[in-house]
Amino acid sequence: MNKNLLIFITFIGLVGLLSNCKKDEIKVIISASPIAPTIQTMPDLTLKRAKGNDSLTFVGTAVDPGFQASVTYFLEACAKGNNFVDPIPILNGIKDAQMKITISALNGIFLKKFPADQVTAVDFRIRAVLSQDAGTGYTPLVYSSAVKTADVTTYGLPRLDVIGTGITQKIESALGDGNYLGFVKLDKTKPFTLKDPDAGTIYGANGAALAVNGAPMTVTDSGWYKLTADTKGNTYKIDPYMVGLIGDATPNGWSAPDSKFDYNPSTGIWTITLDLKAGAVKVRCNDAWGAINLGLGDATHPGYSLTNLWNDGGSQNIPIASAGNYTIQVTIGTSIYSMTITKNN
Repeated sequence: MNKNLLIFITFIGLVGLLSNCKKDEIKVIISASPIAPTIQTMPDLTLKRAKGNDSLTFVGTAVDPGFQASVTYFLEACAKGNNFVDPIPILNGIKDAQMKITISALNGIFLKKFPADQVTAVDFRIRAVLSQDAGTGYTPLVYSSAVKTADVTTYGLPRLDVIGTGITQKIESALGDGNYLGFVKLDKTKPFTLKDPDAGTIYGANGAALAVNGAPMTVTDSGWYKLTADTKGNTYKIDPYMVGLIGDATPNGWSAPDSKFDYNPSTGIWTITLDLKAGAVKVRCNDAWGAINLGLGDATHPGYSLTNLWNDGGSQNIPIASAGNYTIQVTIGTSIYSMTITKNN
């Protein structure tokens, strides 16, 4: 039986509060020799499908800048020698939060960047982003650990091809156990089936059940969906997953329908290009304030930014400074939500 290991990044509490209060002012003294975080130990990164539910452990130490601060820690990776020009976000945590990830989740992240069933040399680092407490407007500081390099071996995933949508799409089984999942773009005018390319088996619907050689499946609205299928239990679900941009900067303001993103399954990034006005935006799903409600932090939650969006009803609006044509990209990960905003003109 596999042992479920607890994955966490251990960060010892911040030390050295050196502040001098005078009237309403707070003076922050930064250490002349701040101590950056470190990665102390690395797990074996030969990832195996049979152990997909097990967890791995990365152990690190805390940053010590010489003053008390709110800290967000990021575990990041990149191809060896890339110098984190295009970092891969893996985990993040606020202050001393424990962060967990399974082998199957880590494998899924790496498959978006590295080839399956091959060994790739990967650089890792811990990045600490600090901002002073009490909402004083202190400029965030960033400290990064020394880079540690490890060989990563990913494993390929069994898949079901989505047939009939007019585009090449698939859903995958992270554990190879007959349970498949993926985001797919469906057209209400195009019924579809699922094909196992290895066995040649075609799956369709028999009422609410999944069935070999069943009837083609349909949706009532065109757009992106989270599609799951269990070929052993003969079940399937087609859930709308239409990520949208809302806000007074968008064409429809704070009213539905939201401006919809498009998804790239190979990168896991949601992208939209549109004209915006000066104002503010947020990201949600299915034209509703539900499980996805992405925005910025506030004075109480200073660790949240575009690189670490806050998924909460209390999150703050994201400002758009001036009118123009913009491309916005959003990553909705297992523990990290991030956004880039590019003004095209």
